[in-house]
Amino acid sequence: MRVLKLAAEARRAILVALIVLTGTGLVFGGSANASNDTIGIELNKLNPEGKGCQAYFVFDNQSGSEYGELKVDLVVFNSEEVVERRFAMDIAPLEPKKRTVKLFELKEMSCDKIGSLLINGVLECKEGKRTRHDCANRLVPSSRIDVKLTK
Repeated sequence: MRVLKLAAEARRAILVALIVLTGTGLVFGGSANASNDTIGIELNKLNPEGKGCQAYFVFDNQSGSEYGELKVDLVVFNSEEVVERRFAMDIAPLEPKKRTVKLFELKEMSCDKIGSLLINGVLECKEGKRTRHDCANRLVPSSRIDVKLTK
């Protein structure tokens, strides 16, 4: 009787361990690999330049693939959350497993007028030679400054 009870407890412990490991993605590779398919987009710095503003972005391609084409629809809001400008931001190429800094000029727009930025969508996305339709889900926006970057 005691042997049966120990066997039942062992099976229960194994089942609990499998549930925990499955939830963390370690058994089937779900969420453990998902983080490797992300592209971090960090608004790092805004720098006044003449009548315009230079926006520094850090792109962190954690995937094992190169993005030869990646263009996002970016919307700039003022401090009252009113749309100021909308433009396409071409961020390719992005090499695999590499961080990259890119500078974008916002001509005729003062940095202090920028309240937030919105990644409104993805206009083009090619991972290698393959067109991807899930790139918006792979983007992970963040900001090091008071101006928010969201999607």
